Amino acid sequence: MIRPATAEDAPAICNIYNIYVAGSSATFETEEISVTEMQQRIKQTTKKYPWLVFEDENGILGYAYASAWRVRAAYFNSVESTVYLHPDFAGKGIGKKLYIGLFELLKKKNIHVIIGGIALPNNASVALHEKLGFTKVAHFKEVGLKFDRWVDVGYWQKML
Repeated sequence: MIRPATAEDAPAICNIYNIYVAGSSATFETEEISVTEMQQRIKQTTKKYPWLVFEDENGILGYAYASAWRVRAAYFNSVESTVYLHPDFAGKGIGKKLYIGLFELLKKKNIHVIIGGIALPNNASVALHEKLGFTKVAHFKEVGLKFDRWVDVGYWQKML
């Protein structure tokens, strides 16, 4: 089931996200996020943009949300999308379902462009974005430093 996230989902979302914080360059955060911090992020984000979770009998297995691309007024109809899945459930179509649900909500908000930033290499994320109609539009070399190595970031764009 896909449904809107609430602050009460923060512990489960932290359990997923902090796996990536601690063991992956998919996020450039280096400190695990507390439940209180995640609750604040959910509350702040959902004031303006959707945040969805995928939940089944195993609990919350993934989430996706949109956030402002930039703060200047002319960027009003552009957002950045984010999706994270529990690693044990990756490759089962959950990310695709979350993104499709997110896109439908964004269309209703008259969002024109969705931008996905991907720390590289990340073949699974690139494949998901391209399968859903994103096109690579930028590649920045060595813009992040995590685990004592430089990380590139690519940007993919989808027009709604």
